[in-house]
Amino acid sequence: MRATFLDAPGEIRVGDTAEPTLEQPTDAIVELSASCICGSDLWSYRGINTHSGEPTRIGHEYCGIVTEVGADVTSIKVGQFVVGGFFTCDNTCPHCRAGFQSVCQHLGFYLGCQAERIRVAHADGTLVATDTHPNAALIPSLLACSDVMGTGWHAAKMASVQPGMTVAVVGDGAVGLCGVLAAAHQGAERIIAMSRHRPRQQLATEFGATEIVEERGDDGVARVLELTDQIGADAVLECVGTAGAMTQALGCVRPGGMVGFVGVPHGVDVPIRTMFKRNVGLRGGMAPVRQYLPELMELVISNVIDPGKVFDLQLPLEEAAEGYRAMDERRAVKVLLKPFAAN
Repeated sequence: MRATFLDAPGEIRVGDTAEPTLEQPTDAIVELSASCICGSDLWSYRGINTHSGEPTRIGHEYCGIVTEVGADVTSIKVGQFVVGGFFTCDNTCPHCRAGFQSVCQHLGFYLGCQAERIRVAHADGTLVATDTHPNAALIPSLLACSDVMGTGWHAAKMASVQPGMTVAVVGDGAVGLCGVLAAAHQGAERIIAMSRHRPRQQLATEFGATEIVEERGDDGVARVLELTDQIGADAVLECVGTAGAMTQALGCVRPGGMVGFVGVPHGVDVPIRTMFKRNVGLRGGMAPVRQYLPELMELVISNVIDPGKVFDLQLPLEEAAEGYRAMDERRAVKVLLKPFAAN
């Protein structure tokens, strides 16, 4: 089958690789209807994450049709359309039962989902099936539930967004935009999207943003304070992962407020003394997407939310390298890849 490889920073290749096979009786094989490129994949593409020097399969978001299941798989059937989170989990351990499947005692990650087919470990715990096969128009939004919508949702949950609140969102990538959508659905009255890119501002507004702040850093903080009568936002979603984004998020939140952070941290130091002085909270981490999948998928199928709008470029899997270039150069928010098998 065909799959995407990161050969070295900046070098993406689509090549032949072995078909996935069942390795454990709890496994399933899924033929992908769609996969995509994540903003976090760019950390490796840009060489910020260390590369092994060997060709590496890449990708962790997907949806598709189950083609084979292991002998111990009971709730997932061949022929079902499924969505899985960006990690595998048993969904039965104490951490999973507490709603934090992203720290499952049997947590696992994929070999690489930018491919035609994948093996999914702990299929019963990882996969969520739809009642019927969705129409093609729903595929992008269901795919978004695999990571970015669930991650944006988690940011809003961790920030304790409540009806009537003023929420600021730091980051205008796919996760930040989904954070806007999540905050709107969870009842925020005002949503300040921090973005300087016109197409992303437009989508943020479609998703529920009431105000746009183009300034960054200290200027961005000052603008949010100006918009909130020098009080600050009740809750802030940090959806980037850089030191600057974290500083901006903590500067925008009101005393006693909460920052929900889901950006993968790179070079971030938390200013505990500042947080102590202002009684500001910080909560978040790798999103337990499996917890949110059933609700989010139902919201998509019921046409309540449409997070698939973050995919502003769709390409065949064979053109994955162009997808990476487009996202790296900010010509695209998020790229959907359509495997050959789905054509």
